[in-house]
Amino acid sequence: MEEKRRCFSLSRNKFLQHWCVILFISSLAILPLTQSFNYGKALSKSLLYFESQRSGRLPYNQRVTWRHHSGLTDGLEQGVTPPFQPYTYNIFTKSFIYIVMFDICTSNLYEQVDLVGGYYDAGDNVKFGLPMAFTITMLSWGVIEYGDEISSAGEYTHALEAIKWGTDYFIKAHTHPNVLWVEVGDGDTDHYCWQRPEDMTTSRQAYKVDEKNPGSDVAGETAAAMAAASIVFRKTNPHYSHLLLQHAEQLFEFGDKFRGKYDESVRVVKGYYPSVSGFKDELLWAALWLYKATDKEDYLSYALEKANEFGGITWAITEFSWDVKFPALQIIASMLLTEENQREMGFKLVFEQYRSKAEYYLCACLNKNNGSNVNRTPAGLLYIRQWNNMQYVSNAAFLLTVYSDYLRASNQRLRCDRGKVGPEEVLLFARSQTDYILGANPMGMSYLVGYGSRYPQRMHHRGASIESYRENKGFIGCTQGYDYWYRRNDPNPNVVVGALVGGPDHMDRFSDDRKNFMQTEACTYNTASLVGVLAKLHGVEEEDGYLNTPLLASS
Repeated sequence: MEEKRRCFSLSRNKFLQHWCVILFISSLAILPLTQSFNYGKALSKSLLYFESQRSGRLPYNQRVTWRHHSGLTDGLEQGVTPPFQPYTYNIFTKSFIYIVMFDICTSNLYEQVDLVGGYYDAGDNVKFGLPMAFTITMLSWGVIEYGDEISSAGEYTHALEAIKWGTDYFIKAHTHPNVLWVEVGDGDTDHYCWQRPEDMTTSRQAYKVDEKNPGSDVAGETAAAMAAASIVFRKTNPHYSHLLLQHAEQLFEFGDKFRGKYDESVRVVKGYYPSVSGFKDELLWAALWLYKATDKEDYLSYALEKANEFGGITWAITEFSWDVKFPALQIIASMLLTEENQREMGFKLVFEQYRSKAEYYLCACLNKNNGSNVNRTPAGLLYIRQWNNMQYVSNAAFLLTVYSDYLRASNQRLRCDRGKVGPEEVLLFARSQTDYILGANPMGMSYLVGYGSRYPQRMHHRGASIESYRENKGFIGCTQGYDYWYRRNDPNPNVVVGALVGGPDHMDRFSDDRKNFMQTEACTYNTASLVGVLAKLHGVEEEDGYLNTPLLASS
């Protein structure tokens, strides 16, 4: 499906190149002065995106009307359907209810699992547990930090709905204290077809991790998601919050007791969401979120005592993603660095080491390290790699935003090799990345679909690129989708509002081509981190506008 295309060629005339560079830099200098963005409007659109990605039976208040019910039999492909009417037993284990089907002819047991719901991760129709959990963790973190700002934008209910759509699914997927269903469908068969989720005929086989087939990384991330979400729902729905916390604690215990990488147990995921960083970062990450949710010292002790063994204070990383959690957990740990914690835990040095690694990441984003810094495009966009680079941008912007608040509240400055940086400068850089996303870039393109007057029209997305089920309820087959819809040059008939696409290349170039999935495909975790940043910028804009200072990206 990949098609490489050059967007433009550079002149070989060095004289013209020289003047182009001068004019280009001059244009960067005036961009912040001439462009302003409605962060509240962008926030509203970003939360709408998650309704486009819903799997399952859609609710009565579904706002994205070009989508319809899908994946209504997810979970039913497990085992072999017994030829005779089975005896059914309900088995209760704490908050878990699941059904075991017994075939009296063959004496075999079959699990009947309800895995309807959750989110499709991107432009395909597979439900991948690890990135879905990370999506919910980041959405929840954004609401925890910026709930007031989200409320002032009139989006608090929508934010909670987006989180709950994911956590409701995780409750279903966690069918036993030591069993978690982590994938429905598989990328290989799914990518053979180009179909709307409402029509999909591809495999809906589900995959799980358990005691014999461990998955500490996905268990840890799901525990983190449910712990973070429990904080979100603590006041509005305390019973639900308690249920989420119960699942989170059990999942953490399961992941810690039966250690292993989930992609070794569920091998079909290796080509799509492999756990390259391993599971130790997720266990530290989960422990910190459980500490924040429960205030139990055991979880904090775990994160401190395992800090060296699990890499929390040894890994200096310049990327944060659905796979690599080290920078974020280091930031959370460093923000716990208080006199009270130092005195009670006796781990002052460990806290300081966590902070040192957190600052390394933040300073790398700001180009303030003497050693390794995050690369940038000529226009100043953080650039990690060519495939879906915007996920790293939105994640970095979120961490910078959260830490700028911490610095401001604690009256501190970020300590970098090239000098100390104040909270305002940190937040201004996060804003510069957000503004680039919204259109302050050489292409004049908003990479948040549906925002602004110019945004990607040919997003790599099955449902968006095919006539909606609402308009045409006729079945569209596997190859029919490729023949009549995927290869069309026309814009997509449906707009996935709020989707943050992969974005430009290392030279700020972007090709709006459905086949160019590295740049035009969006993922739930791209937008999830952006929600919090947009909420913060919306709040600042409403309050005192101290971000009105023009700023070039830190050099």
